[in-house]
Amino acid sequence: MLVRLYLRASTNDQDATRAQPQLEAFCIERGLTIAARYIENESGAKLDRPELFRLLTDSLPGDLILIEAADRLSRLNDGDWRRLRTELDVRQVRVVALDLPTSWMLAAPADEFTARMFAAMNSMMLDVLAAVARKDYEDRRRRQAQGIAKAKAHGKYQGRPEDTARNDGIAEMLKAGISWSKIQAATGCSRATISRVRQRDENAA
Repeated sequence: MLVRLYLRASTNDQDATRAQPQLEAFCIERGLTIAARYIENESGAKLDRPELFRLLTDSLPGDLILIEAADRLSRLNDGDWRRLRTELDVRQVRVVALDLPTSWMLAAPADEFTARMFAAMNSMMLDVLAAVARKDYEDRRRRQAQGIAKAKAHGKYQGRPEDTARNDGIAEMLKAGISWSKIQAATGCSRATISRVRQRDENAA
């Protein structure tokens, strides 16, 4: 049994690797072998995610997908969630989420009856959490749209402001030759943000 870590953030400004230490610690505590880490900045509301499907292609029957929370795997609508569930079932891949303690039993040795019982229970819980994650996504989108509409009506909406202080700091660290990994650790930004700052400065040079 191999474990495949799936780490996702919704936008390029977010750090998809934020939960990696917790996922790795979970594996170490249980003596689990990590086969690979799959990291991407993609919306959980869309099914077309390259790293997720690379993970599924790489997986063998009985492998575990380890995630921080159910919403890292899915904020999908019902139809897309069912398609993803079918992929998981066909490949016989099990999902373990740190925020779903009932799923942890799937990472422990068990006889066939116990394993099937926990798998069925976990499947039901995943369906519930996937539905909750989708509702949360739709609620946030609706509130955001309402807020933007209200701000536009009052002539106050200007879009998301740039974090100029952070980006200027990133630029200075790049000039000093500091590695991208250290810049990420210091600022909490994504590699895509660092790339944009570097490109901006190169274009301005």
